[in-house]
Amino acid sequence: RPTPSLMHIIYSYCVLHGYKSIISVQPNRGSIYLSPLVTQILTGLFLAMHYTSDISTAFSSVVHICRDVNYGCLIRNLHANGASFFFICIYMHVARGLYYGSYLYKETCNIGVVLLLLVMMTAFVGYVLPCGQMSFCGATVITNLLSAVPYMGDTLVQCICGGFSVDNATLTRFFAFHFLLPFVVAAATILHLLFLHETGSNNPAGLNSDADKISFHPYFSYKDLLGFVMMLLALTSLALFSPNLLGDPENFTPANPLVTPPHIKPECYFLFAYAILRSIPNKLGGVLALLFSILVLMVVPILHTSKQRGLTFRPITQFLFCTLVADMIILTCIGGMPVEHPYIIIGQIASVLYFACFEDPPSPPACFTNKASNCH
Repeated sequence: RPTPSLMHIIYSYCVLHGYKSIISVQPNRGSIYLSPLVTQILTGLFLAMHYTSDISTAFSSVVHICRDVNYGCLIRNLHANGASFFFICIYMHVARGLYYGSYLYKETCNIGVVLLLLVMMTAFVGYVLPCGQMSFCGATVITNLLSAVPYMGDTLVQCICGGFSVDNATLTRFFAFHFLLPFVVAAATILHLLFLHETGSNNPAGLNSDADKISFHPYFSYKDLLGFVMMLLALTSLALFSPNLLGDPENFTPANPLVTPPHIKPECYFLFAYAILRSIPNKLGGVLALLFSILVLMVVPILHTSKQRGLTFRPITQFLFCTLVADMIILTCIGGMPVEHPYIIIGQIASVLYFACFEDPPSPPACFTNKASNCH
């Protein structure tokens, strides 16, 4: 064993510390999702060595990376698809937390929501950097939404964009944000883990398993290592065989401010929030709905009234959870469609249903299950 030092702290935390004996990939997959984050930071570091944040040469620098840099095309595809892959993992992690009641660890949950907002902000500013046609128009639309903020909207737009439109100053700012924010995300991830290990994670049955603990190494370390390998294998396969599957064809065209695509849309992992934004005709109302579509996760612990932690033995609430998952898929599909009938009304109904699944339905099923448990 190492002598008392930083290595001793890491050794006692990762090796000697006791963990609940759940040797399964399903209940605790959060550590596995670190592999896309590490991949994004490493590939982004290599891309930053060759990227130029100038609106006239940004697209050409990305072309140079793909054509002239050794393994540049692979690094770029890993970075572009890694973002989509990372968000898929995050949404699965959030769904797992909602299903098993992990949101009752309120500090961990709130830090996780802030972490999700940071990751979304990082992904948005990074999406603009290649300066393709769709990313340029998307940046113009999304940054223009900041003008809806009362009293300080125009000042906020000029501060973030460096002017009234997307230009050189915008790319310089966004490149600086995109370079620094991943390290903030990594720091927030450490906080997320520290608060989680203060309480420990719960098991799928919702029972206390403190009496049955094992050491982290070698059991959990090998399990996490297998998860890392599986994640990297899936990401590499996607980047090599279908690198453009999750991208937009419009981004292969250099940005032209005089040409607007027939349908402006963000990346696939933002489409559900974009559909909620479009469902409200008012600009400020749409921005608030966009924010609350993520911040509503902070309200879930307050709305929990059931005596049972997870949804394992609550079939009615399981139905509501499945409705929420299906509704997010519908919103994702609607967000990629043009703003016309019948997509407008479908998006509005799906947006109302999205918030209803969080706010209104939990009380009656919870009361029903509480009464049923009291009868037994």
